[in-house]
Amino acid sequence: GASFYKLNGLGAEEFPPLPKFSEKKKVVIPQEKVKGMLRKTAYAVSTDETRYVLNGIFMSLKDHKITMVATDGRRLALTDEEVDITADSQAEFIVPTKAINELTRLLQPKGEVELKFSENQALFNLKGENGYSVVVITKLVEGNYPNYKQVIPAEAAERVSLMREEFLQALRRAEIMTSEKSNSVKLTFSKNNLTITANTPEVGEGRESIAINYKGKDLAIAFNPGYLMDSLKALDNDEVFLELTDELSPGVVKINGPFLYVIMPMRMS
Repeated sequence: GASFYKLNGLGAEEFPPLPKFSEKKKVVIPQEKVKGMLRKTAYAVSTDETRYVLNGIFMSLKDHKITMVATDGRRLALTDEEVDITADSQAEFIVPTKAINELTRLLQPKGEVELKFSENQALFNLKGENGYSVVVITKLVEGNYPNYKQVIPAEAAERVSLMREEFLQALRRAEIMTSEKSNSVKLTFSKNNLTITANTPEVGEGRESIAINYKGKDLAIAFNPGYLMDSLKALDNDEVFLELTDELSPGVVKINGPFLYVIMPMRMS
């Protein structure tokens, strides 16, 4: 038989008008770069809604580079890329998590992003190679982002080179021996050796040994394994560097490139 449907809509003039953005406040960046930067930082964004300024990625456009920072108070991820910025397009703002998730999903390996912004909104125009474009417009998070620079340790006593994949897999296995209550693994550095231990009364214990190039003083420090793995999973470098000073100072994960990840240590039981 035949079917007939009629849908009633609303008038187009009812749709809220799209905000207008000045052409002066504009930066153009390759999509692949933005996608990579979000991948290296988004996992560290806070989900705690009481600290709403941390519920997004802080973006700074100045000194001919774009810097992205995310932190939840326990760890901080930062990366930057060189980009042409005019005097008018210098700015700092916080892009909310929801918009970050949409961008992560929509960004392509090719094409470019045109970023425009006003006092309280930002527009990301994702222009594809094929001439198609997707526009994401978002409100910005109100408030001042904390001074992240003071969290980054000036210099560390030890810098250890680690093979990222080997370190990640060892942490993955050791994490099985942790529980929600005691979620930490201990890293013990001695001459040319790193031992990762996890010991949880109700679960069991595990130990991993990795041969490394280490000539520094013996050092033990505990971290949340999930936090350490988050940064390792987001990178694709073969080699990472872990900078440490002592068991109470934050550790810093670095690569040969513009990225760093500060992670607070946990108390050793």
